[in-house]
Amino acid sequence: MRALFVPLLLIYASGSGKVAGASGAKGNRFVCTAVPAGTDLSCPVDTSGRVQSTSPQEEELRNIIIQLRETILQQKETIVSQQGTIKELNSKLARCEADAKSRGSARRKDYSKNTMGDLPRDPTETVEQLGKTMQSLKDRLESLEQQLRANTSGGTLPNDLRDLLKHRLTDLESQLLTRVTELEEEKSQLYNETTAHRQRTENTLNSLLERITELEKSNSAFKSPEDFKVSLPLRTNYLYGRIKKSLPEMYAFTVCMWLKSSASPGIGTPFSYGVPGQANEIVLIEWGNSPMELLVNDKVAQLPLSVSDGRWHHICVTWTTRDGFWEAYQDGERLGTGENLAPWHPIKPGGVIILGQEQDIVGGRFDATQAFVGELSHFNMWDRVLRPIDISAMANCSAYMPGNVVPWVDVNVEVFGGATKAALEICEDRLFDS
Repeated sequence: MRALFVPLLLIYASGSGKVAGASGAKGNRFVCTAVPAGTDLSCPVDTSGRVQSTSPQEEELRNIIIQLRETILQQKETIVSQQGTIKELNSKLARCEADAKSRGSARRKDYSKNTMGDLPRDPTETVEQLGKTMQSLKDRLESLEQQLRANTSGGTLPNDLRDLLKHRLTDLESQLLTRVTELEEEKSQLYNETTAHRQRTENTLNSLLERITELEKSNSAFKSPEDFKVSLPLRTNYLYGRIKKSLPEMYAFTVCMWLKSSASPGIGTPFSYGVPGQANEIVLIEWGNSPMELLVNDKVAQLPLSVSDGRWHHICVTWTTRDGFWEAYQDGERLGTGENLAPWHPIKPGGVIILGQEQDIVGGRFDATQAFVGELSHFNMWDRVLRPIDISAMANCSAYMPGNVVPWVDVNVEVFGGATKAALEICEDRLFDS
């Protein structure tokens, strides 16, 4: 290439229309003489035998040489620019590859450490971004190739340079295709790994949810949350149970429970409800030789119930503020009714329900002589008067209705002073007693 850029020495010669050294013609001529590179131009140059012709062919050749020189200079600038672009593409490829490898290794490390950790970042976004980058690089390469073709169509590049550039472009395209293929494979692998990880996580979460659901349903060591009993074996002032829930203001109620006692005289106090200012807001008590009594706002009604035979009995009492009407059921049969028991009195809210003791102050000051001795279960309370058919169905074990105000569930009942909770299937135990 350099042979085409040998400096030209312009020699001023005088003559008579002929070449230098001739005579008889007037005028001046400029003769171009090729001088080797590095020659000292201050020394005289021998122009003998180097006279150039001024024929049209020489002029055409000279123009072609000038045009070729300009074309080659332009191609040289284009090649330098394209070399910079190729270096930039190679750098981007290297960064993409390093980034993909580091992300892949980090994800695989996370998966191997803890399959219950946070879900890995979705690789689809990264792979799609890399794919877009690859496509952009391919588009730029194709644009460069088209530009090269357009440039080479206007002039002729040396064969060795053209072949080198084509070879380099082919290598780059091959590398791009290989990298895109690797990225597609990595994308597929990451997708499979992510899918497997998500599946394992979903299975584990489903197992946990099922376990939580089971615990919420049972939430105790018993077969069902209502299948338990509270045992109060001694007549003391420190054995008792407590219902965690309180009562709203009510204008009617129904209380049902299963009782088993052989205490004498009197079974004591199965339950009591006290509020500030009135410790005997609702009380069911059998004290000494007196019959069982229902107290509402410290007003008393005697109930025709007898449950001290050591067997399980289903007891229900209902009350409404309208005329103070009350009912008493034993084993599904209504044995007594009455009225004028604290008529038009609303049951006050925010009190304390105690199982097995009568309250002299809210939540305390128990009297051992009034303590319940025996076992009780399925203590439920409603804010309405239940129908006789519903009470009979519960007593006959053909239906179970948890209270809408106080349901009998394990988590709602606390025991103190040596009172215990134990598993119980009341209907089977009742059949065994009978």
